[in-house]
Amino acid sequence: ETSAGAGKKGAPSESGRMSRAGSQRLSGLQRDVLALYRECLRAARAKPSADARQAGHEYVRAKFREHASIRRADFMRIEFLIRQGRKQLDMFGRPDVDGFAVSTVRR
Repeated sequence: ETSAGAGKKGAPSESGRMSRAGSQRLSGLQRDVLALYRECLRAARAKPSADARQAGHEYVRAKFREHASIRRADFMRIEFLIRQGRKQLDMFGRPDVDGFAVSTVRR
């Protein structure tokens, strides 16, 4: 089980959303990851231009998928990524920010 895959429990419903019926409850950290994901998508949706909305949505999905393989027990890394994501969300959510540049750091 991965932290970023927190919302992927259960089987898809008719609406295409994942159902948590009959599955384990989410941990606090999983709820934090899922809440951050939703907030990021909302911030992308709030951008005025269609290009910025689409780019933001794609960026959010890509970043969360990039980290989906992190082990559930790697609390320190997950907490670090949540803090990093919150900082990015704060910046991206500002009305004067239209877009963003993506940079990666190889370790």
